[in-house]
Amino acid sequence: MDDIIKVENLSKSYGQLVAVNNFSFSVKKGTVFGLLGANGAGKSTTVECVLGTKPFDSGTVSILGLDPNVNRKKLFEKVGVQFQEANYQENIRVEELCEITASLYQNPADYKALLAQFGIAEKSKTLVKELSGGQKQRLFIILALIPNPQVVFLDELTTGLDARARRDVWQILKELKEQGLTILLTSHFMDEVECLCDHICILKKGNIVFDGTVKEAIEKSPHNKLEDAYLWYTDEEVLKHENL
Repeated sequence: MDDIIKVENLSKSYGQLVAVNNFSFSVKKGTVFGLLGANGAGKSTTVECVLGTKPFDSGTVSILGLDPNVNRKKLFEKVGVQFQEANYQENIRVEELCEITASLYQNPADYKALLAQFGIAEKSKTLVKELSGGQKQRLFIILALIPNPQVVFLDELTTGLDARARRDVWQILKELKEQGLTILLTSHFMDEVECLCDHICILKKGNIVFDGTVKEAIEKSPHNKLEDAYLWYTDEEVLKHENL
């Protein structure tokens, strides 16, 4: 399979603080790649550098064979992005926001079908500010899919969703993956990671502490559950006990 995302020796510092240290990874077409780590591990910085929204100190990045800093307009016709703390106009109706987003792309997906698929079609006339947290989160995923992208970046995609809604979103993403969509996601939910991710990378203070499959992550740890293995890789297990 082709590498849809390819990152080599990516580094980014803020003064003396090293946020990302010589990080290399690739994401194959039609797979889900999970970028994991505690808050402050370097996940968000990595995603922003890969997307070209934040300059990095050294390394190379390509998405769909294009440099996000050089081929920005061409690339973002093919890329969808959902950030956890998205800032959208709140005094606008859901359908209006979707229509505006769709107007930015040459071949957008049918947003009405996406609203129905994600279970918020009845909210099309509702102001964004009147949506619940879970409904907003589903809307933000829809906005990331409106470009009809080949690759999508999802940041903590099911935060605020109840158990049923989370599983519904997972099923939709699985179906999109089967259709060839490539997904890079960050998540703190290990059940979500186990369900969706073909490959994971765990960061700690900007450095890779694990790179491989979920099965390998468990096998290479002293634990038999992913959540316990994750805490072991990131030392959060130790910190948690120290704070008791």
